[in-house]
Amino acid sequence: MKTITWLSAQDAPEWFPPLEQALEEPSGLLAAGGDLSPERLIAAYRRGIFPWYSPGQPVLWWSPDPRAVLFPEEFHCTRSLAKTLRNGGFGYSMDRDFAAVIDGCAAPRAASPGTWITCDMRAAYLELHRLGHAHSIEIWRGAELLGGLYGVRLGGVFFGESMFSRARDASKAALAHLVAVCRRNTLAVIDCQLPSRHLTSLGSRTIPRSQFQALLREHVRMPSAALAPP
Repeated sequence: MKTITWLSAQDAPEWFPPLEQALEEPSGLLAAGGDLSPERLIAAYRRGIFPWYSPGQPVLWWSPDPRAVLFPEEFHCTRSLAKTLRNGGFGYSMDRDFAAVIDGCAAPRAASPGTWITCDMRAAYLELHRLGHAHSIEIWRGAELLGGLYGVRLGGVFFGESMFSRARDASKAALAHLVAVCRRNTLAVIDCQLPSRHLTSLGSRTIPRSQFQALLREHVRMPSAALAPP
């Protein structure tokens, strides 16, 4: 019978149990505990593991099977989204205001009044951003931030974390801009972690965890040159 592994302060930051030990219910739960240090977070992403937990819980580490991904060349820009991109009056930026994007993602929503982006999570990703590993895409109308997304880039992989929207199609526009950034910089795959109707409509699909691991072995250790805008 599978059980989750508890990480202690004595464990090396790069140590995680084999992914095959992840639970089937809840799907993908692998370990609990540890910390959100940059070293542990980067080690987790390199292995296809990510943190996700609610306030009051210990840090929970996940590696679901199957895995939701978006290959940049498979991005589906619907007619309505293409019209919005042409006529919506959006401005685009990258890494202009990472803190505002993560705060936008953490804000309560009608369908989900709580948030999993705790103060510790916020601080951890701000530090990853300071170190050059975490990036944001911002969608503007004038000086107003309408939407965006953030995630972690290692080599040729962008690990998406969260997105938000304060105007119709703003989060989709952020994803479209991320896809353009990935194409410009030859990133191979965007990790979407878990499937959703929203992302599936834009071209994401699920692949077996073993295939995702193969993609990481091939692409995540590539040199991480500075991301050039599209």
